Amino acid sequence: MDANLQFHNLRPIKVLGNGATGTVFLVHNHKSDPSARSPFALKVVDKSCLQSDHRSRWEITVLDRLTVNPHPFLPFLIGSFETNEFLAWATPFCPGRDLNVLRYRQPDNVFSVSIIRFYLAEIVCALEHLHSMGIVYRDLKPENILIQESGHVTLTDFDLSRTLDRTQKHEPKTKSARVSPVIRGNTNNVTNERSNSLVGTVEYLSPEMVRGDGHEFSVDWWAVGILAYEMLYGTTPFRGKTRKDTFGRILMMQPKFTGILTPLTGLIARLLEKEPTRRLGHRRGACEIREHPFFHGLRWKALTEVGRPPFIPSRENFGLTVGLNIKEYFKKQRKASPSDSPSCNFSLTEF
Repeated sequence: MDANLQFHNLRPIKVLGNGATGTVFLVHNHKSDPSARSPFALKVVDKSCLQSDHRSRWEITVLDRLTVNPHPFLPFLIGSFETNEFLAWATPFCPGRDLNVLRYRQPDNVFSVSIIRFYLAEIVCALEHLHSMGIVYRDLKPENILIQESGHVTLTDFDLSRTLDRTQKHEPKTKSARVSPVIRGNTNNVTNERSNSLVGTVEYLSPEMVRGDGHEFSVDWWAVGILAYEMLYGTTPFRGKTRKDTFGRILMMQPKFTGILTPLTGLIARLLEKEPTRRLGHRRGACEIREHPFFHGLRWKALTEVGRPPFIPSRENFGLTVGLNIKEYFKKQRKASPSDSPSCNFSLTEF
């Protein structure tokens, strides 16, 4: 990690986005990189929001583990620091933005089957690596899949992830009551066989999470199915008019496909099996998914060697920005009501 990563050495270039736990800035180190040739992403959390602080420290822990045990489709921690006001950490900047932005640039706002195969394969590899570390991701969605400068993907936002014990046999448990929103904001990251937390983006939630049952690594494979459907059709399969309607569709409705069954729609159907023990990936993880006909002929070990991914982001010359100040930015946010403040707003990724 960069031992010279200190708040007073960093200069913001622009705001990359506001999330449930903090704000991400594009910054450069004006001491070591005065011309901003090598900017990086800096996520800054206002420590006055206690839930954000707790979840942020967990995310730093996960990124630190990924730095020790790296993967080409997952980020690493450049460094972290904290002041009396802020907790911040730096990761590589992904100039290609996220998969949702890229999808909207495609004809009819959907990807071709070959592009879906490429991105899904890399995402499966990333999730496989996390699962091998005992981490269930629980927040897969297009906005959390970034495009690196190389054109390959990387996942982001690990504050909703959870460590699970892979040595335990995952047997169905007695159905429990749905976790309340108050409990839901508390990400308890101790090792356990299954998690009962209700977290994630509504349309990507698995049936067992909606029911309040214990859940494990299969929730990530369900989310891959939702993602594949959205990449193919431009919408998620169970989206309702209200949250309650969406929950009901997740529990009762089968995904609708157009035309004849294809290897891709067959894969989606297997991933969107409502009973987790019958879901593709439950028994042997990513190995089952790799063996599906949709991926036949794919050279998995050569994914990182693909010299020309579907989209290569252009190298932007951001230049230097005058007037953007991180402390002043958060001062303005504190003047807003707590429900409007991005540093304490949990409605974007939790409910």
